[in-house]
Amino acid sequence: MNINSYMPVKIVSGKNCFNENCEILKKFGDRCLIVTGGTSAKKSGALDDAEKALKKLGILYDIFDEITQNPYTADCHRAGEAARKIRADFILGIGGGSPLDASKAAAVYAANSKLSASDIYLRKYNNNPLPVVLIGTTAGTGSEVTGVAVLTNSDNNMKKSISGDDCYAAVSFCDYSYTLSVPFDVTVSTALDALSHAVESYFSSKANDISDIYAEKAFKIISRPLKSLTESNKLSKILPNEETREMLYEASLFAGLALNITGTCFPHTVGYVLTDDFGVAHGRACASFLPEFIEVADTHMREKASVMFGLLGTDKAELCALITELADVNISITEEQLEKYKNRWTSPVKNFIRTPGSFTSDNAVEMLGKFVNRKICK
Repeated sequence: MNINSYMPVKIVSGKNCFNENCEILKKFGDRCLIVTGGTSAKKSGALDDAEKALKKLGILYDIFDEITQNPYTADCHRAGEAARKIRADFILGIGGGSPLDASKAAAVYAANSKLSASDIYLRKYNNNPLPVVLIGTTAGTGSEVTGVAVLTNSDNNMKKSISGDDCYAAVSFCDYSYTLSVPFDVTVSTALDALSHAVESYFSSKANDISDIYAEKAFKIISRPLKSLTESNKLSKILPNEETREMLYEASLFAGLALNITGTCFPHTVGYVLTDDFGVAHGRACASFLPEFIEVADTHMREKASVMFGLLGTDKAELCALITELADVNISITEEQLEKYKNRWTSPVKNFIRTPGSFTSDNAVEMLGKFVNRKICK
């Protein structure tokens, strides 16, 4: 029996779930800092709903809306300072994965004034982070239900995650209707991120009975939306309907629950290179290495791979073709750049160790080699 798991987040889900349950916020205090990005929270309507609720509940608040994609530790640090300045009792994070992850980091900085921006990676501080409440506006990252925050180190521009019991939200409001305004390209990237989470978790050496149940549920739900996105991508890039949006968000949460138990494997780690150095959106970057990962999984865990293909209603060739088409990573790496990447993973990497078979830093460089001197499509 292997059902070890820990998921302390209170999940409140469904259409209009925040407005109907916003009184939960009152138990966290009388002052809060809203941490968000520049656009998605506003366009989705989530920020407007949050402000109305806070005013109704008599909770004083300020807004820090300077979180960018792949949030920098320096910006999260400034958000923490802003929270201390208003004596915030809790953080309310609104947005996609970047603002949600940044909110977790800001809560740490807010409670520990002596931490520098890069100190957060040391995972040593005296005070518990402020409570964090999250409102998701994209369907993909699963940050609502994970004890993980992926941050970009401002000192070296490299993505690196932090994780632990102190990285969980206290409450996450999961309303798919806030994702209705997400543009097509972002919808595709976040859907690929959710798929990557489910696939990597399923074949991780850390997988157990509970994580497999979550991953298999994600496979069942995401199959039809992915095929719909593929068809739309070929034609007019019409935005998904409301039913598809709900399915994508539900799949992303189940994939996040799976990921929370197992962690990710090599596609995420190698994918960071494409995001850090070439600006490729996170979901697309990770998914660009999923076909190779699926091949590895099928080699070492064929029976389990067959189950996954069945749940997704496809076979290996069709699935890998679908992923490659949706990821559509259009970059070229030089031989000189590839040589430098050989020194990027010099110490043991958890994501490599969790990968089926024996995956090494040399294998990671080999994966990047498929982009060497590639002709870029204009």
